[in-house]
This record gives sequence, C-alpha cells and structure tokens, in this order.
Amino acid sequence: MSRDEAIKRMINKAKSLGANAVLGVRLASSNVMSGAAEIVAYGTAVILEKE
Repeated sequence: MSRDEAIKRMINKAKSLGANAVLGVRLASSNVMSGAAEIVAYGTAVILEKE
C-alpha cells in the first residue's frame, strides 16, 4: 500500500512536469523510527513522444 502511494506520487509529479513516462524507476525504504518506515519511489521523468 505504501509502495503504491509512492508510485502514484511519482507519476503525478512527472505529469505535472509534462512527462508522459518515467524511466529507471527504483523503490527504496528506510526505517525512520521504531515501527515506521519511509518508502521512496524515484526515476527519470521523460517525454517519449509528443502527443
């Protein structure tokens, strides 16, 4: 569920930048405190073809 939210946020940010694809997507996680973790999705927003 957290992973899905991180991916949704990444896609929305890419769209806001005018991209229509995200390449090299990676997911990372880290413990921020006992019982809590941070999930991060990152990649390169690109325009593959103009629509």
